[in-house]
Amino acid sequence: MNGKVAVVTGASMGIGEAIAKVFADAGASVVLLSRDVSRGEEARRRVGYVERTLALACDVRSRDAIDAAVGATIARFGRIDVWVNNAGIGIRDRVAEMDMAACRELFETNFFGAVACMQAVAPTMSKAGGGTIINISSVAGHVPVAFMGAYCASKFALNAIGKAARVELKRGNIRVLTVCPGYVQTDFGTHLVTSKVGNIRPQSVKGITVERVARATYNGYRKRKREVIVPWTMIPVVKLYQLLPGVVEWGMGRMMK
Repeated sequence: MNGKVAVVTGASMGIGEAIAKVFADAGASVVLLSRDVSRGEEARRRVGYVERTLALACDVRSRDAIDAAVGATIARFGRIDVWVNNAGIGIRDRVAEMDMAACRELFETNFFGAVACMQAVAPTMSKAGGGTIINISSVAGHVPVAFMGAYCASKFALNAIGKAARVELKRGNIRVLTVCPGYVQTDFGTHLVTSKVGNIRPQSVKGITVERVARATYNGYRKRKREVIVPWTMIPVVKLYQLLPGVVEWGMGRMMK
């Protein structure tokens, strides 16, 4: 990764920070984007390599902010080889009762923000001869989870548009990788737009570390994969839902009880 430049949205903590670190450890220059630049700076210090990292304020709900981040990255490092769409928020509520303003806010970040970033960076990558866009989605983008319907819907949409973009952008030598983690050990539950339902994760499921997600993301990038599902134990669950959704729904119902 020496000489390459990676940009990571939602990089002030959790998966985003871990991805920034794994790319920096591999030799890349890394730009950490977050809505709160002070938290981004703190993450940058934890990542290290301060001589080839940069923290910038960027709210992906604003195309102007995204364009400014692209411009600042080009001005500092001269190129963008990898763009990671990681910024995301959640809602934990019943579909029939959730606040629609909160649902729209979630889609503005999780889906429309990622699409806007792809539109902003694709011309730059194409002009430079290519690059890679990585969308951090979720297993919930394959298997809907009760009380997380809006979040799941945003990830289903992200999966679909990312895979369509992969075909469309191939001519410009731009690859699109979709990463779908299962349960992850993060503070995601404390950063929800709304949370009217208690924690739905089974107590027996501890989740994987953000470092494991970051390594899987980097390995998927290096191997030019279309999609990465991590941990691998989630792959049979995804396949089972595709073939026998009723069985998975029955299992979810048992867990909710």
